[in-house]
Amino acid sequence: MKKMNYVQFNLEKKYIKDFISLPKKLYKKDNTENSKEIKQILEESHPLNKYFKLYKFLIYQDREVVGRFAFTVYPNDTTAYIGFFECINDDEVARYLFDIAQKFAKENKYEKIVGPVDASFWLKYRLKINMFDKKTYTGEPYNKEYYLKMFLDNDYKVIEHYTSSIYKSIDYDYENNKYLDRYNEFIKKGYKIESLNMNKFEKNLKDVYHLITKLYEDFPVYKNLSEEDFINIFKNYKKIIDPNMIKLAYYNNKMVGFFISIPNYQNVVYNINLFNLIKILKDKKKPKGYVMLYMGVDQKHRGLGKAMVYAIIKELRKNKLPSIGALARDGKVTQNYVKDLIEDKYEYVLLEKN
Repeated sequence: MKKMNYVQFNLEKKYIKDFISLPKKLYKKDNTENSKEIKQILEESHPLNKYFKLYKFLIYQDREVVGRFAFTVYPNDTTAYIGFFECINDDEVARYLFDIAQKFAKENKYEKIVGPVDASFWLKYRLKINMFDKKTYTGEPYNKEYYLKMFLDNDYKVIEHYTSSIYKSIDYDYENNKYLDRYNEFIKKGYKIESLNMNKFEKNLKDVYHLITKLYEDFPVYKNLSEEDFINIFKNYKKIIDPNMIKLAYYNNKMVGFFISIPNYQNVVYNINLFNLIKILKDKKKPKGYVMLYMGVDQKHRGLGKAMVYAIIKELRKNKLPSIGALARDGKVTQNYVKDLIEDKYEYVLLEKN
């Protein structure tokens, strides 16, 4: 039997390097980890680090790194959030890893463990559980297929379920009268549904911040952040967006809804080199599909969501492209928008251990 041990580390360069190296061994072309961003978080230099404390662990087997995880803890929160979980396909290693996690949580008097959450709601959370034969899409929380079994075998229970809908390409002659009528209804009432103006990018981002933080506050694992940090994190989207596929809704000159989509770059945006940069520029100019990442409507303007979806349908119809409606929580109306166009669904979960 190989000897196992674990290391809890802080800012040691060797351990940070080992932490980042594991996904590169486990994944080949489907690696979705942004090594630069993870390094910032581990070194406590990321804009979000000020909001939480991170406890980082590595599992070694005969001096070779075979597992990793980190606990994120927030002030006045009795939950420890387990994330950055990676492990070789070995049940014994997984059991050892989860035992270390359980011991730490108990000793520090946390009431439960929830995950996977990679440090923050604003970075990455949830566990992928199906359709591993398909290429990952931009923004997808990706992981090894056997991870769900590892969590379940170690007494974690599913507490939330999410889906990403795969929408087929829309033909030029496609029409959905229900969504068209809703669009016309809101336009007649004086609503404006506009594409993003790149000259107003930062102002629009501030407007989205004020709406999104109000609409998402009841989501599991949600934690608030400042306007400054929100802009700092999301300003890089400016380099990869298609402004025509971002729709902003206004009523009496106030933003009351947003629909944020980006071209589907798959996983090339996580590792920027010359080859991938050329691919990004090519895909930005001529996308092969889109990912609908975020959507929100002020609750005082119910029904506006369908009108905004229709504005997106018009854009997709021009280009005859497929799309993915990403990561809708069970019970939310967004899960079943334009059901006649849904071909299949990716599934994701959030888990908990008391």
